[in-house]
Amino acid sequence: MLLIGYARVSTDEQTPLPQSQALKSAGCVEIHEEQASGGNRARPVLARVLERIGKGDTLVVVRIDRLARSLSHLLEVIERLEAKGAFFRSLMDPIDTSSPHGKFTLQVLGAAAEFERALIRERTKAGLASARTKGRVGGNPDLRAGDSAALRKVRLARRDGYMERLNETAQDWVPHVRRLRPDMAWEDVLRIVNGPLPRERQWTQSRLLRAVNAYVRDGFLPQKVLARARRRETDDRLPAIVAAIKGADPDITLQAICTRLEAMRERTPRGRTSWQPSSVKMLLERAEKLGLLP
Repeated sequence: MLLIGYARVSTDEQTPLPQSQALKSAGCVEIHEEQASGGNRARPVLARVLERIGKGDTLVVVRIDRLARSLSHLLEVIERLEAKGAFFRSLMDPIDTSSPHGKFTLQVLGAAAEFERALIRERTKAGLASARTKGRVGGNPDLRAGDSAALRKVRLARRDGYMERLNETAQDWVPHVRRLRPDMAWEDVLRIVNGPLPRERQWTQSRLLRAVNAYVRDGFLPQKVLARARRRETDDRLPAIVAAIKGADPDITLQAICTRLEAMRERTPRGRTSWQPSSVKMLLERAEKLGLLP
């Protein structure tokens, strides 16, 4: 249960040293520094911190504007932390999600954000309706004219939007891809990624490959994850899958692994659909002999 500090400055002329000293004084055992704009949500250092932070850990910043420049981004990061059982704390703001008071403050912020979004929607609808009554047509005139610079801006904006959506789900798939590729085929990686996810959040192989390619392109994943998977002996496949599930959660029980395998519709070595802890134990022992377990 670690305190993990995050310090950010916007330009080369600024120094993160005062933030780092404050974080160290607050008891942070790790401090990650980044030079990036606060309006840029796709920050490599922040992405790595959010990926590796564990259950019970706390992400600490000096002020909330060091983490996010918008309320929506702040709430998005905190939701990702909560999904991993982690907490958020700001030294100079009344936010500490491990305390009841901090949670209440967060609820108030969330309500304010929803109210703000509702107002923006209403003002946008009213503005569009008023423009239509005056005969004005919406849209960018440069785009309607096919201007190349305008089209490039749209492509970049769509790419940024796609990366933001990927960052919201990174904790579901990035750790598995980083750990299992290229030792395991994409079909099996996909099964392991989808195993604990509800149906509405499950991935297709094409979507997962597109996401991985985007993360490799931006340097969030190493190029090697796209390499061709090595051929496995048929008898090694089940031990490798069970080892991958165990590796993602070392404290998982044999029965929980059974449930995960059944959710993946993986058949037992004898071709049955119902798994028993004894079968899982046998496969784990084989995985250990094959060197598949850490």
